[in-house]
Amino acid sequence: MHQITLWRRLLAEFLGTALLVTAVVGSGIMATRLSPNDVGLQLLENSVATAFALGTLILTFGPVSGAHFNPVVSAADWFLGRRTGTGLKIKDLTGYAVAQTLGAITGSILANLMFDLAPVTMSTKDRTAGNLWLGEIVAVVGLLLLIFAISRSGRASVAPAAVGAYIGAAYWFTSSTSFANPAVTIGRAFTDTFAGIAPASVPGFVTAQVVGLIIGVGVLLALYPTAGDTADKVVVEPSRTV
Repeated sequence: MHQITLWRRLLAEFLGTALLVTAVVGSGIMATRLSPNDVGLQLLENSVATAFALGTLILTFGPVSGAHFNPVVSAADWFLGRRTGTGLKIKDLTGYAVAQTLGAITGSILANLMFDLAPVTMSTKDRTAGNLWLGEIVAVVGLLLLIFAISRSGRASVAPAAVGAYIGAAYWFTSSTSFANPAVTIGRAFTDTFAGIAPASVPGFVTAQVVGLIIGVGVLLALYPTAGDTADKVVVEPSRTV
């Protein structure tokens, strides 16, 4: 599928996910310092920064790895593309997931350091509730539908803006503020700040995200039976000349 060597793609996934989490956590810290008495404004500042950062990171790293930055996206890419040979191979999927998770943890540490906090401050923010898990399922299903619909219709050029806009909006219309990403969920446990999640809450979120993956793939196959034909163009098509 790819001519770009695996180690370069893994490096792109590591860096992209690290910088994404740095943006999520860092903007959350900045928001609480600039607007200490207004949680709604804090969320607005955090969501806008995240949406813009995600779009630019897709543009930056997409030509190398496709800019997944998310194990559920990579897993859907592998599953849908396995029959046509267009998706990730299983060793690529494993490598992507590991690189994304390590990148997410690194991103939290980097944000903590930039704001003069201890490198690792495990979160104490409990996010354990059925309605939050439902929010994560909705967030993941919507994200997968958007990404694969874009790739199937040949509109990869709009993916950075569209994906960034979706995540920015999902901060507000989901009860969980749309983590929608197992790697990012794990990474955000390493910061006891606005964007953090207590380690004990991580398994529930990740389980909900996997459920969202299963439902999302099922809906995709119902709507777009040939969605796997363009799995090599998710989130954007990697360049063959980078």
